[in-house]
Amino acid sequence: MTTPLPTAPAEGAGAPAAAEAPASPWALALHRLRRRKAALVGAGIIGFFVLAALLAPVLTAISGTRPDTVDKKAIDPYLGGLPRGSLGGISSHHWLGVEPLLGRDIFARLLYGAQISLLVAFSAALLITLIGTVLGITAGYFGGRIDALISRFMDVMMSFPSLIFMIALLSVARDVNRVVLLIGVMSLFSWPYIARVVRGQTLSLRHREYVEAARASGTGNARILFGEILPNLTGTIVVYVTLAVPGLIGTEAALSFLGVGIRPPTPSWGQMISDAVLYYKVDPMFFILPSACLFLVVLAFTLVGDALRDALDPKGSRA
Repeated sequence: MTTPLPTAPAEGAGAPAAAEAPASPWALALHRLRRRKAALVGAGIIGFFVLAALLAPVLTAISGTRPDTVDKKAIDPYLGGLPRGSLGGISSHHWLGVEPLLGRDIFARLLYGAQISLLVAFSAALLITLIGTVLGITAGYFGGRIDALISRFMDVMMSFPSLIFMIALLSVARDVNRVVLLIGVMSLFSWPYIARVVRGQTLSLRHREYVEAARASGTGNARILFGEILPNLTGTIVVYVTLAVPGLIGTEAALSFLGVGIRPPTPSWGQMISDAVLYYKVDPMFFILPSACLFLVVLAFTLVGDALRDALDPKGSRA
């Protein structure tokens, strides 16, 4: 009779459990974000406005109003065109009231204004990220004359008083798509900031061991840039973009407020605030509603950006 071979103890019966694989940096960052109430509140606000903007046609169809529809019955011509009823004319037909003089529905204009603000901000953020990342990583990796040329170009672009030039460029351009023009002009003066951040990070990464090993093995520069260095810059780029979006939203609103951005009849939060300045005493809701929307969106992106920066920085995180 043969002696049975000894068997290894079953897992859970005294044998040491296999070591768990370490979580990825993004998984750790997501875990930290979930523990931050401010980040969750900010993400909820962003999700609410993004969903409202996407569902604007559906919601306006339910309410039965359009952003450009004039309702003369909702305003009182004997009171200078002020909305009938309390709180700016809030009723079952106009859920958030109407604009003075024209009687356009504020609820519908806020929804379509959210579309404009988010579309311009996200598109400009995507464009400045693409341009800034490519130029910044190229300057930081190659150095020498290429770095000097790109860096001097960045310095020139950053020396312009951007808001004044935006106003000037938008004022002289007339028969063009205002949304596309806004995205282009805002991106033109915003990309050098992320390019400088990416360049600085690339300078510290280009001499790391894994980069030197890839270079010694004959890997091409393009593959090193986008396969070795760029993945290590993802966190920095994501945080910068998250913090840049509220600034872009505010810039679009400011330009529309000054009358050189989005123009009527296309709705915009900045344009609505500009129109409401004359009525803030007699119809405060007309001023409060678009201002509150702008404030909440900018605050939400700022909260998420700050929390994301702390979550991706283990040394500086308080989570």
